[in-house]
Amino acid sequence: MQFSKDFKAAISDLPSKEKDKLLLRLLKKDLNLANRLHFELLDDKTVDDRRALMADKVKKRVAAICDNYYSPGYLMMDLRYLSGEITEHVNITKDKFGEVTLTLLMLNECLPHSMTKVATAPPSKSRKLGVYIIARAFKLLLLIKKMHADYQIDFKDDVTQLGEHISESAVLMKTAIYHGLDVNWLLQFHIPEDIEEIHRDLKKRGYLK
Repeated sequence: MQFSKDFKAAISDLPSKEKDKLLLRLLKKDLNLANRLHFELLDDKTVDDRRALMADKVKKRVAAICDNYYSPGYLMMDLRYLSGEITEHVNITKDKFGEVTLTLLMLNECLPHSMTKVATAPPSKSRKLGVYIIARAFKLLLLIKKMHADYQIDFKDDVTQLGEHISESAVLMKTAIYHGLDVNWLLQFHIPEDIEEIHRDLKKRGYLK
């Protein structure tokens, strides 16, 4: 929504007490904004501190998820929920670097312990999980590509490891090939210059869904 200059000026002219009341009322309706302001104004932890705590949480949660594996569908729901918590961390801290490292951690911790179990499920049961994982891998490459080259190299080992895990799973390799993800991009840490166009075209043609 675009705010007019007159509206912005009228808000600025409000008495301080009225502004405070309005702000608190808005914060009650926007928990993400409230958490972000709390982090920026009051939290004694740095972004790195929060990322480290989240990384520990991801490891513990993935271990529990894999130990209590029930089906590909339930695994996908658990990963979606955990991915949502990573997104919440990013919304609060604006930690774009952490968005990549934490998602890589989630996948690299999960895949080697779960895909052998997933392989025994009927293809109809594992298809959505495979698409979800390949779509996340694609998104990671897109996020990394947008970063400065000096930061990109920090992800090389984890991205290569993700490529190895995918290549070791027949389910994921079949899904990657069908949905246009070249696993060599991961294994060789070589992200195409036109990856955004590739991704956009695939989505337009109904893939990665």
